[in-house]
Amino acid sequence: MIKIPSSILIIMLLCSFIKSDHERQHRTVKNSCFVRGEVIEYKAHYGFVHAAEGRMVISDEIYNVNNRPCFKIDVYGKSIGMFDLFLRIRDNWGTYLDTGAIVTQKFYRVIEEGKYRKNEIVEFDHSAQEAKVKTFDNKKQKWRPIETFDVPANVQDLVSGYYYIRTLQFDKLKEGDIIEVDAFFDDEVYDFKIRFVGRENVKTKLGLIKSIVLSPIMPENSLFDGENSVKVWISDDRNKVPLKIKAEMFVGAVEIDITKYEKGLD
Repeated sequence: MIKIPSSILIIMLLCSFIKSDHERQHRTVKNSCFVRGEVIEYKAHYGFVHAAEGRMVISDEIYNVNNRPCFKIDVYGKSIGMFDLFLRIRDNWGTYLDTGAIVTQKFYRVIEEGKYRKNEIVEFDHSAQEAKVKTFDNKKQKWRPIETFDVPANVQDLVSGYYYIRTLQFDKLKEGDIIEVDAFFDDEVYDFKIRFVGRENVKTKLGLIKSIVLSPIMPENSLFDGENSVKVWISDDRNKVPLKIKAEMFVGAVEIDITKYEKGLD
């Protein structure tokens, strides 16, 4: 017969094994690129016309989601000027980004684009590799039943993936190398491929900045002009700040340029 103290010891050992197995579900990614309180502001323009403004904000606080410490990151976008008269846009995309694993723990978006509305919350269970999606029914004014989807390990949402890319070691990449990121969006998993183009100096409102150039590989569609139609410039320094995006579309080029950067809290 096992004595009570021995039984307690066995239970403690089992618990420690369970905890270790749970911890192995989460990778560790080194991040010295962004911190709490970071704020980046942008303006989007179509030709000489300013069309929209955007802000990317990391909260000053650290949040606990799924028993993991997380950055709360919000991306805000709104139309301005003449564009606001034709298509009113007021969007908020957000993520709770695991500070250690740099993966999404929770994603949300509140979309207002003309008459279109979307209110969605996605909660991720990385140990079960599942995403649980809850959307709001605007007609019935209530939340729809939760839908569950299978997702791969270390899956990102569209916001968290942007910040994960900033943590990559670009010094190890050669021109033409492909970066792959799995992301869950609109109830589907996408294998995003991003080509490392190289390095160049880019002119911004903050000055001439040495940058890393990336090009998301776009699938054939009726919006973008070819698979290399989008380019992204990020600063070639410790912070890897997104500086500029240029998209060649069939109706013309759209550019998004940085206007302000606040590093945040060290």
